[in-house]
Amino acid sequence: MPFIEDNILQNLLVEKVATIPLNTIEFDRLSIAGLQCLLSFTHKKAKSFATPEYEVFRYSAILAAKQVSNDAFKTLMKCLPTLEQIKNSIQVENEPITDHCKVTKELEPLIDFIDFNQIKGKILTDIIEPLGIIPAKTILDAYRQKARSHNTDFNEIRGTQFWDELACGSKLFIEENGKVVSASNDCHTHQGVRAKILIDSKGIFEWDFIIEKACKWFWVGVCAPGSFNNDEPIGWALSSEGRYYNSGNYLEDYCPSLGDGTRITVHLDMNKKTCAFTVDGTRYPEVLNCNNNLPSKFYPVASLCYPGRFRIQSHQKLDVII
Repeated sequence: MPFIEDNILQNLLVEKVATIPLNTIEFDRLSIAGLQCLLSFTHKKAKSFATPEYEVFRYSAILAAKQVSNDAFKTLMKCLPTLEQIKNSIQVENEPITDHCKVTKELEPLIDFIDFNQIKGKILTDIIEPLGIIPAKTILDAYRQKARSHNTDFNEIRGTQFWDELACGSKLFIEENGKVVSASNDCHTHQGVRAKILIDSKGIFEWDFIIEKACKWFWVGVCAPGSFNNDEPIGWALSSEGRYYNSGNYLEDYCPSLGDGTRITVHLDMNKKTCAFTVDGTRYPEVLNCNNNLPSKFYPVASLCYPGRFRIQSHQKLDVII
């Protein structure tokens, strides 16, 4: 089922489904055509999406197998653990796939809408490639891209972050389909806003904050769920004065003051539990977390007042001065 740009109802439905992790949707609730519509809507586009790319492949492959036979479905369920199971070092079972050619054929319409470059190299080599259901050229192209980028662990989730209208202060409003947050002219004290997509997996995650209009004092960064409104939120943040905050600790003069037009890139390394910021092309040092009980889940966040206006977007590569 091709994606129809002008179908407003379909767009709204697909956009809503995109915010639901695929691994929470039963395999009999979504058809191959429906999944293709969802993936085409979000593939290489600035759309909010809640599912890591490996889980996109996993769901697609298992759904394809379910269309073929129950035996094929059971085999793929064994051969494709969830990311959570991979984190827990579960032993992956390698066994022949029943009706292998039929599964490959059923999966074929979805392959072009899965970005294998966003799947970790170790998962590609140890779990996906041995299945033999992905074209060799697709796998080879992913390996080449990783070799060129010199990093196999960057953002594992397609799309971009958006501000969450359900998780922002009462005097903040979201514009441009979630890309911009602004403070109303009666917002005299700081209010917080978080992004929609939770970061809860290993890897390196990057995104940009653009200060389109600065306010007297503000913060941008990343924070654990439920702690943003606390006196000492858990996470990392950068203030308008150039101060670096980390779970109750401050580093003065981390970078120059921030103002109108400043572009801030967040470099969150969930493997090492560190965070660094690039400000207008200059990358500043990463700082280790000072909290020994650091959670494993975070949201991008900001705190602002009038006349603040902040944009959030996928990281746009610029020449970086180190």
